[in-house]
Amino acid sequence: MTRRATNRSASIDITIPDLSGRRAVVTGASDGMGVGIASRLAAAGAEVVMPVRNPSKGEAAIATIRAAVPGARVSLRSLDLSSLESVTALGDTLRAEGDPIHILINNAGVMRPPQRQTTVDGFELQFGTNHLGHFALVAGLLPLLRAGRARVTSQVSIAARRGTINWDDPNWDRSYAAMRAYSQSKIALGLFGLELERLSTANGWGITSNLAHPGVAPTALMAARPELGRSADTPNIRMTRALSARGILVGTPLTAGLPALLAATDPTAKAGALYGPGGFGQLGGRPGRVQMYRPMRSADDARRIWELSEKLTRTAYVPA
Repeated sequence: MTRRATNRSASIDITIPDLSGRRAVVTGASDGMGVGIASRLAAAGAEVVMPVRNPSKGEAAIATIRAAVPGARVSLRSLDLSSLESVTALGDTLRAEGDPIHILINNAGVMRPPQRQTTVDGFELQFGTNHLGHFALVAGLLPLLRAGRARVTSQVSIAARRGTINWDDPNWDRSYAAMRAYSQSKIALGLFGLELERLSTANGWGITSNLAHPGVAPTALMAARPELGRSADTPNIRMTRALSARGILVGTPLTAGLPALLAATDPTAKAGALYGPGGFGQLGGRPGRVQMYRPMRSADDARRIWELSEKLTRTAYVPA
């Protein structure tokens, strides 16, 4: 049995298999692309857990999903990925509930604060939130992911096509560059996802891990975010909105979520692979498997970022 919903604005869609009886966890599901991802999973029958930082936005997102999917099984949990204490608390909560997790989509992120900001644990905000928070979250959920033989899909970015890990200064203490730091955070998340797949295979964890990227779409990442020091929309988001509304080059918040949905739910989606839009420059278009970005191809870098992340987060992956 399959269920399908059509994105009429762009005439691009995928078929999602029946997910009845499965539990999915989606970070960053309180607005934009994340709401669309959670809604599609719920429409396919999954129980969707939405860990959010802002409960008001989370409740609004649930109302939106239930309006589109009557009877949707969706619920909120508290999570601030920029706080390792909050990440640990969510892991404790979900483990206490005891329900296996079948799908985890590491979707949440922040992008390009003009001035360097830090998490409550002292990490550069993008590195700490986009990568280290998710690294620690997966560690905390590992027993549940193993029990559900889960697929873990980590949402990287087209920005990960170039750049590198600033190994000498991963927290950008000495010289902050907003875009380079953002690229690093997504490269690190991608390397983590690939190393998770390698370790799962080597140790028999039963988890499959792959990557997705949304292309470019008018989401909140580039919009006005006073808490990030961005008081107005960037020129990029204004241009992206105009192109998206005309169906030119880029995607929409709905189509941008399709690569992650494909990677997370399609029975033929490959472990250790990258999925993204197939249009010009991977900015938009129909989702499919794309070539792994060069900065994420090094197995040595993947092991190195794993070891660094364990050290920084004081997290060890110990299967139950």
